[in-house]
Amino acid sequence: MNFALILFVLVVITGIAWVADKLVFEKQRRLSAQAALAQFDARQADLQGRYGAGEIDTSRSRLAEEKLRQPWWLEYSASFFPVILAVFVLRSFVVEPFKIPSGSMIPTLLIGDFILVNKYDYGIRLPVLNKKIIPVSEPKRGDVMVFRYPKDESLDYIKRVIGVPGDVVSYQNKRLTINGKPAEYSEQPDYLDEERLSYSKHFREKLPEGPEHGILNDADRPPYVAGADPDFPFHENCTYNQQGLTCKVPQGHYFVMGDNRDNSLDSRYWGFVPDQNIVGRAFLIWMNLGNIGRVGSFK
Repeated sequence: MNFALILFVLVVITGIAWVADKLVFEKQRRLSAQAALAQFDARQADLQGRYGAGEIDTSRSRLAEEKLRQPWWLEYSASFFPVILAVFVLRSFVVEPFKIPSGSMIPTLLIGDFILVNKYDYGIRLPVLNKKIIPVSEPKRGDVMVFRYPKDESLDYIKRVIGVPGDVVSYQNKRLTINGKPAEYSEQPDYLDEERLSYSKHFREKLPEGPEHGILNDADRPPYVAGADPDFPFHENCTYNQQGLTCKVPQGHYFVMGDNRDNSLDSRYWGFVPDQNIVGRAFLIWMNLGNIGRVGSFK
């Protein structure tokens, strides 16, 4: 489901109804109300002239309210336009909420985390088309980025940016080297995955010219990449061996990986993320129904 497209269609439909109401239908209701009230006042004057009394004042108020009331089809379209427009603008240009559906970003993000994604940090883009119209900044190594999955753009993925355009990324024996500079690692106590009831090796990884963050490795998984798509764009930029792979990131693309390294389908398997597929930068956990302590910013 393309929610952005659905929201855009709703904005157009309710917007047309709202404009039509302001320019046409509201004026017609006011004219109708004025005519009805004029008849009412004439009848009141006649009754007072004949009998010295008239209908109670609330009758006039009810008549005016009835004539000015929007018909049901306008009430359920035009009246919702400001709300739908506000949601559309906020979601398209400011922040967008997402829910984490998988464990590929453990330990940084857990299944069930509700996150907010900054929509303007990487440039202002046209809604639905996702075409950048105002450059702001570019993704940096270490950013947690949401993007449309290159093999099925109806799906949103979230991974960490490891390589930016022009970088040479090498992942050998489960250790990263970027442009010849190795990442720094510090071992942490083993991490218990409560979903899988298993332990993983836990490290703090410091990227060259990038931030530090947590990663997991499964000691039982081999270092080589099994099942990579042989036909992804710029596949020739990557070399695979028994220890892992080395890739040169093409211009306008990014190399991304999950923090749960041995349980993440990412650029090692399906290739690079084109700039036009970028949705935004994840920056905040705003809710986790199972663990309120998860709420807050993350790196």
